[in-house]
Amino acid sequence: MTQVSISRHPFVRWSLIIALTAVLAACGFHLRGSANLPFKKIYLGSATGTALGIELKRNIQASGTTEVVANEKDADAIMDVLSQTQEKVILTLNSQGRAREYMLYSRFSFRLRDASQKELMPTTLITLKRDISYNESQELSKVAEEALLYRDMQTDLVRQILRRMSAIKPSSTSDTTTGLAPAIESYPSPAPAQSVPSTKPAQ
Repeated sequence: MTQVSISRHPFVRWSLIIALTAVLAACGFHLRGSANLPFKKIYLGSATGTALGIELKRNIQASGTTEVVANEKDADAIMDVLSQTQEKVILTLNSQGRAREYMLYSRFSFRLRDASQKELMPTTLITLKRDISYNESQELSKVAEEALLYRDMQTDLVRQILRRMSAIKPSSTSDTTTGLAPAIESYPSPAPAQSVPSTKPAQ
């Protein structure tokens, strides 16, 4: 009888991991310790319907204290998505001048306000990165690994967005401004670095 070892077949291994991730998402899996937000209703703006927005909505509703509404007129807080991008950058080359290692970036910029345009959270940029090696002989498994890393960064983005929203003081939802400085979390790009088109479009 022929036995197949998953550890010796990277593509099979990554395919199973991605499939398991999809099943958990479909079953309503949410982040441990879902955040309690200082407002009862929130509108997710242009994030609604995106992969990140769906995961964010699921985790917000899991808290049981905040409802995600379909109309900003009904919301106590409105999220304006300013940008969401993914980037793939070459880190190192092999002796033949081909890419040997990449850095994957996922960036998300947003702000929070109420229906009367009062600022609840200033413009916030979250930048995440993951490195990935490249091997032409394992191209299929590397494509699967890249997809999994982007998926992992999406979950991390949701976690950080919720953490920042939870930090808003309840009284700030009725004030003109939170008095907070713009929150920016970023990492310097490695040098030298050469941008190449991502194999996976931004969600």
